[in-house]
Amino acid sequence: MPDHAAGAPAADLPTFVPVIVGGDIGAYSLARAFHEAYGLTSVIVSRLAGWHVTDSAITTNVHCDDPFDPAALGPVLARIAAERPEERLVLLGSADATVKPIIRLRDEGDVLDDRWVVPYVDLETFRAGTEKQNFTRLCERLGVDHPATRIVDLAQEVDDAMDIPFTYPVIAKPAEVSEWKRVSFPGKQKVHTVESRDELLALLRTIRGAGYRESIIVQDRIPGDDQGMRILTVYCDARSRVRFGSWGRTLLEEHSPGAIGNPAAIITGVDPEMVEQAQRICAELGWTGYANFDLKFDPRDGRTKFFELNPRLGRSNYYVTAGGHNPVTWYVDEHLGGGLPEPEDGQAPRIVQDQPEVLYTVVPVALVRRYTTLPDARAQLKRVLKARRVANPLVYRGVEKSPRRWKNIALAMANYVVKFQRHYRPDPRP
Repeated sequence: MPDHAAGAPAADLPTFVPVIVGGDIGAYSLARAFHEAYGLTSVIVSRLAGWHVTDSAITTNVHCDDPFDPAALGPVLARIAAERPEERLVLLGSADATVKPIIRLRDEGDVLDDRWVVPYVDLETFRAGTEKQNFTRLCERLGVDHPATRIVDLAQEVDDAMDIPFTYPVIAKPAEVSEWKRVSFPGKQKVHTVESRDELLALLRTIRGAGYRESIIVQDRIPGDDQGMRILTVYCDARSRVRFGSWGRTLLEEHSPGAIGNPAAIITGVDPEMVEQAQRICAELGWTGYANFDLKFDPRDGRTKFFELNPRLGRSNYYVTAGGHNPVTWYVDEHLGGGLPEPEDGQAPRIVQDQPEVLYTVVPVALVRRYTTLPDARAQLKRVLKARRVANPLVYRGVEKSPRRWKNIALAMANYVVKFQRHYRPDPRP
């Protein structure tokens, strides 16, 4: 990929503005990637702009009453475009729940004209890849490693005789994240760990009673704590060929109820076998743009298992930038820069996936040290820290100068210590 110095957009690119729907750390990480590559300020569209995107020199915040609703989001985007009549606009979502309304506005409405670049698949492909029951069946059909799974349809009453052929504890999580966000019940989490059959039946009835009528995915629980988690981000061109892959080993995830499962610390690396499996998935779907996969290493058989596909650059997308490949340049080069180059010999293009070991973290390094206990993970962490290859997306020195922002970062780091003490007790079971 070509390198772009901050503040110096490539000469052959049209003038463009990044528009990012979402106000979390993932949105800020995307804004930082655009600023590092092109020196651009991003427009952030959200209902409640988090402190990550406020008091920032690289973002402009625009309010939207409900960014998950196309009817509310559309007029806001139209207003942004009207204020910038001479510029192209690159529209991205920082979460699955914002990508779906963006796709609907592009494909079903007349709000987004030809000036908008919306680099996502259509709604049918989105559902085929991201709805967890569909992803499970896809992995089964393609022979892609994945955990044993049972799909429970909550459109029907929960059956006392329901068969769950796994050893407890098991994992229970929603198949439809957008609908999950609309319901509330005591003890709700992003992902539930369930210790017994009776507890599972009670949880399913509680979820259904709260109004959720989509499927729940019940999965075999792969042993091991956060250190077994893996992450893979791939970019597919218009022919669904993977052109870029960024692999990472998670050392620590977030554990507060609203953010559980989000990577908090990742060491970048390379795994061609997992990229090859991702290529099979993306080719079968006809996927284009970014696909972000959650995986976990299973010590019982030594295989790494795919959990799910996220249809965009993930919340922790800055791990890709930290690894030396700014991810937004693939969007820009393909859609605004004349397309991606093809090999002259007619062969399949080489997949870019080389990257050094770098620690991405949004928590204090002391916490990463504390919870990294596996010998091979500790050795990796020691190498990276010795080389001083550490990146936190929020720490943008020389650019972010607001004293209030730096105070918020310091408070966030202190708060992480409190949250991990309260919410995280690593499972001692192997």
